[in-house]
Amino acid sequence: MKLTCVRVFKIFFSFLVLLGITARIGYAADEVTGHETVAKKWLENEFNVSTLSPEEQMEEMRWFINAAKPFKGMTIRVVSERIDTHVYESHTIARAFSEITGIHVVHELTGEDDVIKKLQTQIQTGVNLYDAYINDSDLIGYHYRSDKTVALSDYMAGDGAAVTLPTLDIDDFIGISFTEGPDGKLYQLPDQQFANLYWYRHDWFSRPELQTQFKALYGYALGVPENWSAYEDIAEFFTVHVKELDGQRVWGHMDYAKTDPSLGWRMSDAWLSMAGAGDKGLPNGYPVDEWGIRVIGCQPVGASVGRGGALDGPAAVYAVTKFVEWLDKYAPPEAKNLNFTEAGEWVGKGNIAQQIFWYTGFTASLTDASLPIVNEDGIPKWRMAPSPHGAYWDEGMKLGYQDAGSWTLLKNTPPERRDAAWLYAQFAVSKSISLKKTLVGLTPIRESDIMSDVMTEKAPYLGGLVEFYRSRGRDVWTPTGANVPDYARLSNYWWQFISRAIEGKLTVASAMHKMAEAMDAEMQLMADESNLKCKPVLNEIEPEDVWLKREGAPKAMRNESPKGKTLSYDEAIHVWQ
Repeated sequence: MKLTCVRVFKIFFSFLVLLGITARIGYAADEVTGHETVAKKWLENEFNVSTLSPEEQMEEMRWFINAAKPFKGMTIRVVSERIDTHVYESHTIARAFSEITGIHVVHELTGEDDVIKKLQTQIQTGVNLYDAYINDSDLIGYHYRSDKTVALSDYMAGDGAAVTLPTLDIDDFIGISFTEGPDGKLYQLPDQQFANLYWYRHDWFSRPELQTQFKALYGYALGVPENWSAYEDIAEFFTVHVKELDGQRVWGHMDYAKTDPSLGWRMSDAWLSMAGAGDKGLPNGYPVDEWGIRVIGCQPVGASVGRGGALDGPAAVYAVTKFVEWLDKYAPPEAKNLNFTEAGEWVGKGNIAQQIFWYTGFTASLTDASLPIVNEDGIPKWRMAPSPHGAYWDEGMKLGYQDAGSWTLLKNTPPERRDAAWLYAQFAVSKSISLKKTLVGLTPIRESDIMSDVMTEKAPYLGGLVEFYRSRGRDVWTPTGANVPDYARLSNYWWQFISRAIEGKLTVASAMHKMAEAMDAEMQLMADESNLKCKPVLNEIEPEDVWLKREGAPKAMRNESPKGKTLSYDEAIHVWQ
């Protein structure tokens, strides 16, 4: 009897256990079904444009739901700079990811300089402040040298294989070469891209009376400037000779020069490459890059001309001299007190004829039909075109800058948190999401998106953005390269020294020479203090004339005022092809 009771109890207990397991299985199935229902609503109501079919989008969503199961209920923290694309991620994509996967995301927005400081702090202290960063690929030189950053190519094939999206399609990313180190490994995953291009009032340039007047004064056609001489002539024409259009004072040039870290980006973001200071080679000049830093193999050997660099060479001095001169002569007086963001929005007022260095990241804000620079039908009165090049530029060189904000994982982030953050990063760039994100922020990252019918229909309303990203121009406008051993440590020198030249405290030549010496000294400290691989090994100083007589950068002085050359808009766009 006792044995029978025990047996009955065991059977009953087993039944309860089985019932519990079955209940849990049923709950899990219901839970997955619930997440799929949520995903379907997001795809129908928000992410309703994609190069994937709705069925393919749902397949990606199912993958994310299943891959996220081990991390359900976790809260991860990521940080990025504050631009339209990242605002959309923070407010919309993060919420969608959380509801679809059950992983909560705190996507913080801050200034670009602060993102770098936070990244530095986590690396230096070992404290996991954030689980992932979206920081510019300008730091690629540090990421591959420091051994502090996860090499994504290794991670995706190894520890992160189970949380790597099968349809991620790395080859579809148009900026993937910007995030690879000299060792061939991928260290960052592009999240958004925008370039600095030439911007101008196409409607003004098309006026017959202005074309006639310009031709009479300068001897060639008013059009998209091919070189800096033409840009300067056009700046003078509108500022000095035209002066007023449609009842308002107009200016032939726009820029910014507030003593602020963004002034440093204005210079370090490839202004010297547009002048022609570096060597030929893409994505960055080699052996001398757009910062004027020379490398041997992968080791930086100097920025100053005396060590074989070009930061204080004739081309660099010419570049900054023109920057200061044009600001003084042809830009609104307020320009000297504006920063990056303020200057980017200024052209929307409708009184600027052209801007040599305009970020396409402002495209979305300049397509508002209520602005005086947009027609009633939504077609902009302005266009973007290839940047004109300076007197030292040679065919085969990069011709400007492209920002590539990219996902970065650090080695001191706990593996579980890193894996969860990697899922969010991939969600934000997945083919299910990326085309809608491109339409919102206009910072495309995928070949499939930029070549889509959706972007073809949108192209007339974006002033040349689509044409640029469908051309080889997107390969010639590139971010800071791997010659720069530690972007965070070296970048501040730009605004600190350039501001002294703008304020008249130093001549341009003196400011550039002192900056080159300061960068050499900082790189020597890196060589003495750090454990960087491919760390700096500075050249011995030689007379500058010795280096200037050699082939390539640093380049000896040239004729800095060749005759101006212009192209029609159609011809300029064809150059990109």
